[in-house]
Amino acid sequence: MAKKRFIKVYKHNIFDVQEILVDTETGVNYFFYANGNAGGLTPLLDKDGKVVVTPIPAEEDEE
Repeated sequence: MAKKRFIKVYKHNIFDVQEILVDTETGVNYFFYANGNAGGLTPLLDKDGKVVVTPIPAEEDEE
């Protein structure tokens, strides 16, 4: 089975959707917002304006 590229780590509300997604290859966090027919996606930034990166554990080699 293929590994998912993005995982959802946070979700709030149903109609006014706020989600945080993590790219499993780079660790970069993204903030997704949707309301009705409008929505947007942007990298999540910390208080210093730097992109939030979640450490991704190294995959073990299968023999």
